[in-house]
Amino acid sequence: MAGARSTGDLSGSNNIEKGKKGEDMAAACLRKEGYKIVERNYRCLYGEIDIIAMDAEDIVFIEVKSRKSDNFGSPEEAVGIIKQRKISKVALNYLQEKKLTDHNARFDVVAIRLLPRGDRVEIIKNAFDLSC
Repeated sequence: MAGARSTGDLSGSNNIEKGKKGEDMAAACLRKEGYKIVERNYRCLYGEIDIIAMDAEDIVFIEVKSRKSDNFGSPEEAVGIIKQRKISKVALNYLQEKKLTDHNARFDVVAIRLLPRGDRVEIIKNAFDLSC
């Protein structure tokens, strides 16, 4: 796990803008931790993956979740089994489409907490296993 701070204020943004800014914060933190961003907002028939990156030899499928408070659960808790299944299907589609089924892959979550005293970005490696 890794942490970073940002001074960006997302409180006045609509959901689409907030999501984009959250993904930008996540991508910056991932790059700082050595990930190479391959693709953002990959879409197929099964859904979307926020960020696809390489971490050493691993292909990493990354879900980004932002929260202003933990009142409705932490950001990482928002990636429940239904979301995990959807991400898994999209990831399998990506690996087949790109002919990368022989590569190691994993699922990370970037949890962003938008706090008054400063934002916190946390990378949760191996957040869940392939779930179909």
